Formats: sequence, structure tokens, C-alpha cells
Amino acid sequence: MLSRGYLSLLLRSAVLGVPVSVACFFFVAAQHKLQRWVWETLPDAVGYDGAPWWWPLPALLLAGLIVAPIVTRLPGGGGHIPVHGFGGGPPIGPRALPGVVLATLTTLPLGVVLGPEAPLMAVGSGLALLTLRWTGQVTDPRSTAVCAGAGSTAAISTILGGPVVAAVLVIEAAGLGGPRLVMVLLPCLVASAAGALVFTGFGHWTGLETGALSLPTVPADVNPDAGDFLWGLPAAALVAVVVALARGLGYRTLRWTGRHTAVRTVVCATAVGVCLTAYALITGRPPQEAALSGQAELGQLAAQPHDFPVAGLVVLVLCKGLAWGIALGSLRGGPVFPAVLLGAATAMACSGLPGLGVTPALALGMAAGSAAIMGLPLSSAVLTVLLMGDDAYNQMPLIIASAVVSFVVTQVVRGRESPRKDDGTS
Repeated sequence: MLSRGYLSLLLRSAVLGVPVSVACFFFVAAQHKLQRWVWETLPDAVGYDGAPWWWPLPALLLAGLIVAPIVTRLPGGGGHIPVHGFGGGPPIGPRALPGVVLATLTTLPLGVVLGPEAPLMAVGSGLALLTLRWTGQVTDPRSTAVCAGAGSTAAISTILGGPVVAAVLVIEAAGLGGPRLVMVLLPCLVASAAGALVFTGFGHWTGLETGALSLPTVPADVNPDAGDFLWGLPAAALVAVVVALARGLGYRTLRWTGRHTAVRTVVCATAVGVCLTAYALITGRPPQEAALSGQAELGQLAAQPHDFPVAGLVVLVLCKGLAWGIALGSLRGGPVFPAVLLGAATAMACSGLPGLGVTPALALGMAAGSAAIMGLPLSSAVLTVLLMGDDAYNQMPLIIASAVVSFVVTQVVRGRESPRKDDGTS
């Protein structure tokens, strides 16, 4: 660790974190601005107060027509397949960058029920490798892999709550120990700290929004009691089942789109639009509540939980869960943000049970949803603790227990299923 090469690697990671984060900031800000244009500005321009119930149908059809040639013709196929999990697969190289950027900026704003986190990591690793190539600093494969990981971590650090979550993700996902862990972790920490600083500075300077996962407010402080644990842990298991079933649908969709990929991708995108339209028709609520990745809706759910009736939450889980499952195996984006919203909505639908409070339900739902899709219970617990803010201390035992229960139940539901075996592209 005191060798010249490693110290040079640390310096290189810190320097890489700055341009990568600048590019990723404008990338996420552009995606967020396009999203608002599609679902707010454009409906208003054509004479509607908001997006009408039928809005997802043409939007998702257009998304399918755009992403189909990206998946079938561009290098890298538009990025990782989201059903494989959080950042599943090897780092994205520079050749795949155009497909990832095009797929993200043109289809996520149209409401493909996926998040920006996985494409952001792909852009971070691709830009880091591209920078190394331009500067002629491509060294041995291990150093290159560490720099790619540092780029991904710098890109994802702020949108998931800062360098702390990114560091825990590296620790848990790497599955390493001892000095080897520290050697991998330090470059990622340096790059993510630089990335967080850049995101914060550019956010204040430009006034642009990035749509980071955050909760401006949470329900009134309530300490979990025996009733919250009595109902909360089964609710966490229910969240895990919902997420695992949706992911199973994603694997089946992936196999189905393995043949006649372009046509079937458009069919899947249209089916997602039908699910979102069904949500708007059944509930009378805006379709974007089910269509988008979930950051804004999660904040509304936390700030005004009583504005969402139990029946509406159930319909949201059913329609968004079905749409998300289809999108996981056919479209491009990140799987985590929608899973967090689905977990929160499922648990808060259970908060009407005697003894289960709204705040504990929100906390356990987010932890269970993220643990079920990421397979990283520690990272999920840390992410939820940061999201809960000042109330995190009181909810921490329930958060940790829910993340563990969700992780275990997910493994039981999935059994010995291997994501590689179900990859219709292999």
C-alpha cells in the first residue's frame, strides 16, 4: 500500500473523480429535466392540467421503438440487463457508452419504470476507462479494474446518499477481507468523496436538480414497539416476496425476448404502458406515480402518507410491480429505486394493521425492498438509515432486522436459481 504504484493509483482515482462526476452531474440533470418535460411541461402545452390516463401508452410505445435498435445493434446493448441486479456484470467499457447514454436519456424520461442508478454507474466506469485511455495511463488489468470501480463509485455516491453508502456497497459487494479490501476501498472512497463534492458544488451553482434518492420529510417520530416488530417482520417478508416474484417475471421476460428481440422489446414496452394506464384508470391518480423510477413518489409518500389510501397503495404495488417486472428483462435502467418504492408502498399498505405505525412501516419497507433487489442487507440498512435522517436512530433495530429478513426470504423464494442460467442472451 505504500508502494509508488499504489499511491499513484490513489492520486489517479481522486483526479478521475472530478471529470467523471462533472459529466455524470449533467447526465443525471438532463435525464431529470427531460422527465419533467415529458410528464409535466408537454401535457400542459397540449391543454392538460397533468398527464392524462392514456399518456403512458404512446410514451412507452415510443420508448420501445427507441430502445429496440439500441439493444440489438449498438455495442454493449445499452448497458446491463436490470434483472441481473445492482450493477450486475463487468464494468462498461468506452465502446458501450453511447448506447448507455442514448438508452437512458431517451427512455427513462418516458417512464420505463426503472431508475438511473445502474446507467450512472456504467457511465462512471466507461468515462474512467476512456480517460485512462486518452491519457495513456492504462496499466495492468487490476489497476484498470480498480479505476473503473472508482469511476462507478464516484458517479453513484451522491444519488444514493453520499460516499458512506458507496463505501459500504464496495465492501459488501466485493466480498473481500483484510488488506485486499482496504486496497480496493481506498481509491473508491477518494473518488466518491470528490464526486460528492462536485455534485454538491454544481447543484448549488447551476440550480439543476438530479432527482437523488432522498426524503425531505418523514412522518412524525414514533419509536418502534413490540407491535411494530410483530407486524413489521412479516411485512418485510411480504416485500421480499413481491420483489422476488417481480424479478422472476423479469427472468421470464428476458428469456422471451431472447428471440425476435427487437419486436418483442417493443411489445414489452407497450405492456408496461398498459400497466401504467391501468393504474391511472383504477385509482384516478397521475400515471407518473407508477411510471417513473420512484424518487419523487417516495418523498410524497413519506411527507403525506395519509393522502394514499390503502387500496391505492395495493393497486400501485400490483400495477407498478407488474410493469417493473416486465421492464427488468426487456428494457434498460436501474432496478433499485423502483424496488425501494415498492417496498415502502407494500409496507405502508400494511400500516393499517393494529400496532404497525406509519414511520416504522416506511423504514422497514425501504430496507426490505432494497435488500431484496440488491442482495446486500448491510448496504440496504445503511441507505435506509441515511434516508430516514433524524429518526434513523429510533428505527435502526427494525431497519436492520427487516433487511436481514428480506434477504433471507428472497434467497428462499428464488431457491438455487442462477441469474446466468436465465440470461436469454447467452
